[in-house]
Amino acid sequence: MAYADTYLGKDTPKLGFGLMRLPKLEDGSMDVEQIEAMVDAFLEAGLTYFDTAYVYDKGESEKVAKLALVDRYPRDAYTIATKANAWLGEPTEEQVKRQFEVSCQRMGIYYVDYYLLHAIQANNNDTYDSYGLWDWVRGLKEQGLVRHWGFSFHSSPEHLDRLLTQHPDVEFIQLQVNYADWEQSNVWSRGNIEVAQRHGVPYTIMEPIKGGTLATPPAKVRQILDQGSSQVGPDASYASWAVRFAASQPGVITTLSGMSTLRQVQDNVGYMGSGAFKPLNAAELQTIRAAQKALDESDQFRCTACHYCTAGCPQQIPIPDFFKAMNRKLVFEDEAGARRDYARVAGKAGVNASDCIRCGQCEAACPQSLPIISYLERVAAELEA
Repeated sequence: MAYADTYLGKDTPKLGFGLMRLPKLEDGSMDVEQIEAMVDAFLEAGLTYFDTAYVYDKGESEKVAKLALVDRYPRDAYTIATKANAWLGEPTEEQVKRQFEVSCQRMGIYYVDYYLLHAIQANNNDTYDSYGLWDWVRGLKEQGLVRHWGFSFHSSPEHLDRLLTQHPDVEFIQLQVNYADWEQSNVWSRGNIEVAQRHGVPYTIMEPIKGGTLATPPAKVRQILDQGSSQVGPDASYASWAVRFAASQPGVITTLSGMSTLRQVQDNVGYMGSGAFKPLNAAELQTIRAAQKALDESDQFRCTACHYCTAGCPQQIPIPDFFKAMNRKLVFEDEAGARRDYARVAGKAGVNASDCIRCGQCEAACPQSLPIISYLERVAAELEA
């Protein structure tokens, strides 16, 4: 099924602001002053879409959205998306259905432009069904509290096809799409896009830079991108290749970038601001294919640092931070730096990778389906010794 000329979000600017990796001060609180500057630069570039969730930063993401965005701009100057989560922390049905009200209170709004059932996977799908959340979110739209509803998704194309067949009134979905995960069997970027296209359902894109890793890709990938010719110009950032690849897919509403600094916003809006976005041309796509091949051959932990694994860890192990240190060794061949990073993180957290008790909570929560337990064992063996 082809997308209609007027599909939902066709005219939405193709860069959205993901409010998941916001900058923080040394005490762990949100850096509101910098976030306000980031929001200002984003809106000044003609961009409008903001994405958060009930569980992001334990609610602090929605709260700072109020301070930096809602309290400072008229409601028609932006659109905002948030999500109801039925699995992280194992909430009851009543608790899940109260999340909409809490999210609106946190953000100081009375309706949500885009509301999603959050991070549906094979191991939590039954909860969304048994709690009646599909009919619940439909009811929110009927009451005028939600403008558009859908779900974010981390599972297989077969699973997605089944959901879209069961719920043909879904207005949009959110998919993980980036050139590194294009053919990865635990993410299925290409396959899920093809399912969405067959159903004619538009989608927002998450993780176009794969948790920031494609902003600093392995050396072989950097060399390929440096040699490639970009419409953005000779100084095109590595992030620009990743964001534009995602935003070039048919049926995209917007591509969410979880920006952490004002500099990142300024880079992104330079090639994705109003009138600036150029879909990848044939030569650029050929460059991306070469980069994909190099990535597939590289040894790395493909973690996006979403931190879903840490929320219920009984040992409070900072798993993504340990994986980031390990990738410094694997990707950049800097073992000394990796050991320093690991020691710093372990010292601050008061826990080591070897303290894992193999309970499996992390692997059940991981949207990337990573073998986290074995990864931690490798970290312990290579960076603790």
